[in-house]
Amino acid sequence: MDGRSEFLCGVVEGFYGRPWSMEQRKVLFQWMQRWELNTYLYGPKDDLKHRLLWREVYSPEEEGQLRTLIVESEKRGLRFVYSLSPGQDIVFSSSCDLSLLKRKLRQVSKLGCQAFAILFDDIDHSLCQADSQAFSSFAHAQVSVANEIYRFLGEPPVFLFCPTEYCGSLCSPSVSKSPYLMTVGEDLLPNISIIWTGSKVISRELSVEGLSEVQSVLQRPPLVWDNLHANDYDSRRLFLGPFKGRYPQLATQLRGLLLNPNCEFEANYIPLHTLGTWYRTGREEKKDEEYQYCPEMALSTALHDWMGELSQPLQPGRQSRQADQRSSGQKSRTLESENCHPTTKEGRPKPPREPPQGDSPPPSSPEGEEGVWRGEKEGRSEAGDGEEREKKLHNNQFQQGPGQPMGPGGVLCVGKAPLSESQIRLLVGLHYLPHEHGPSAQRLLQDLTWLKEHCHLVSANDKKGPPQKAEEWRGRAAGFLGVCEEIAALHSSVVSGVSKAVLYDLYPYVWDLRNTALVAKAFICWLDGRVLSDSSPLGSWRNCFHWCGTTTGAELLGVESEPWVFKGGVSGELQMLLPIGSNSELFSHPPPLFPTSRLYNIRPYHNKDKVELYCMVRQLQQRAQGSPDSSPAHPDLIGDRCLGPCLALCPEYSMVLEDELGVCGCVLGVVDVRSFAKRCQSCWMPAMRDKYPPRTGHANSQEVLQQIEEDQGEYPDSLLYHFPSQLRLDALPDLVDVSVTRCLLTALLTALKANDIASMV
Repeated sequence: MDGRSEFLCGVVEGFYGRPWSMEQRKVLFQWMQRWELNTYLYGPKDDLKHRLLWREVYSPEEEGQLRTLIVESEKRGLRFVYSLSPGQDIVFSSSCDLSLLKRKLRQVSKLGCQAFAILFDDIDHSLCQADSQAFSSFAHAQVSVANEIYRFLGEPPVFLFCPTEYCGSLCSPSVSKSPYLMTVGEDLLPNISIIWTGSKVISRELSVEGLSEVQSVLQRPPLVWDNLHANDYDSRRLFLGPFKGRYPQLATQLRGLLLNPNCEFEANYIPLHTLGTWYRTGREEKKDEEYQYCPEMALSTALHDWMGELSQPLQPGRQSRQADQRSSGQKSRTLESENCHPTTKEGRPKPPREPPQGDSPPPSSPEGEEGVWRGEKEGRSEAGDGEEREKKLHNNQFQQGPGQPMGPGGVLCVGKAPLSESQIRLLVGLHYLPHEHGPSAQRLLQDLTWLKEHCHLVSANDKKGPPQKAEEWRGRAAGFLGVCEEIAALHSSVVSGVSKAVLYDLYPYVWDLRNTALVAKAFICWLDGRVLSDSSPLGSWRNCFHWCGTTTGAELLGVESEPWVFKGGVSGELQMLLPIGSNSELFSHPPPLFPTSRLYNIRPYHNKDKVELYCMVRQLQQRAQGSPDSSPAHPDLIGDRCLGPCLALCPEYSMVLEDELGVCGCVLGVVDVRSFAKRCQSCWMPAMRDKYPPRTGHANSQEVLQQIEEDQGEYPDSLLYHFPSQLRLDALPDLVDVSVTRCLLTALLTALKANDIASMV
């Protein structure tokens, strides 16, 4: 197939991070054939033999894998483009390096590859001393090597060149006046196509004017390497939105367009589906001018098809490579695993983006069957948990119906149930595009901004305010809390209702947003009716953050900013709207080892929680002592000692963690330990002496009273000078997702910061 005149449209695997597996690429080729895309470019930055060790040839085993991919792509009617990135350390004037480059590409050519690319992106502009003597400029050195390689390969119909100045923002001084681009345009052989990303590395839109300008300088139509859905620059962002901001009419200005998508393979269904719609629309528009591409309509079609895809049994080999290798107990020596060396764009080592692994699936729940093991280990049936809670757990485990398979240790193998259409729309809206939020994210950010700015309407300080204003605030708060609850339910459904491959790719992002929403929800609940200090920073923040919701955080820092300037996506922007948002370490922690579908909630303490909290600390005491409660006549003793003073004297700084079975944790804050101790002596201890009088004759109660006295004893001034405040956190130790206890702590710190109590934050 001659590619000199064909518009190249498809996928470039060119991100930083763990490359896709061989099986994932085969699934990709099936998708591309289905959606009528025609080109795949192999260029994962962290394949060592693609970039860092480009001089080394592939082993026989690796040759076999490459040949398999080339054959598979041809079988699907796709063009396989092999790329190499020698720019980090090549000596352009070295005949030895040039010979090694030819040897490597000759090896790939013998495997059946007929299309190639040489990439000089993300490298230093400087030349070594030998090259400086041999070439007049950096551009001349690159062009010389590219031209020679092109001729060596027999002038293939598809040969791509990626310049170091590959977008408008990298051109010096500008696109039209860049000496580098002028040299490339003038001296690069005319049948070599040049890669371009647009005005930015990640361009919000591609304009006819911008492409015409670069086409004039390069003296040929560019091929767009589109980073619209690339997420390798931000570990908290995922892009599930439609292909957008590129009009199909642009095809006349381009050699082609290749999308560099999310690192997580399963997250790319909608981006590639809508890219196919865009490409087909461009071809149809030549026949019918009224036939136009609509991103929203393309998204609706892709959502419908993705729902069908998610409900299908997992294809053989489709499971995530991480889980497959874990279950097999060994690391396969494959092209993508053996040569993988995760780095950032700056060349620094980068941790893998994969989520933590669970245990291997039990034989009763093989991959691809309806029962998919989740590794949740959510049971709380150990000694000391309480009969009532254990009974609830037992009923909850078996409400799925008879015949559900069980994993090791009695773990329930949850049956797959597809996500609802509303949940998938919520998922996409929360993880939309780098420059634009979806409707659900817009609403979330707009509501939180408004609620924070108008929190005075429900403050206990403002007793003379019009009641209808307070009702307006509470009505909008109810809507915000509702979206937070939908996010929690989405998290639960992703864990229990999708295939393992999709779960492992989506889970870290859904989990991260769930945690931030837990804290934000608790904060809004806390604001209602609270007394805010006169120095509270909430009022001053009113003019600091005017999030309109439709744009992203990067745009607030400058219209021309790249998306990585402000990291975190919707989760990061929610975080920055919270009083403690600048403390990133509170929000940066790894996902749990075992994904759990259990629903959690964090909220302010209410008086009705006292019984359950006392029961919880009594259970913790039993667990610590390894013996039953020694004083059944006084069940409140432990609670009165551990929690009672805080719940009685400063309940406004008490937060509760609960799950589907009830209260499972709490955090209590004491702002000023010294004054709190005085209040305990004057108020709390007399009440305790009345509750547990000496004449009852219970030695244990007298011992606890003495311990309560000691707890409220004096602290050294040197300690209180540096640490004037105190926190107490209690949680059942068998929580599967321990990150919720961190969220619990963060929720309390948020409330304290809102009242300008910075000593604890």
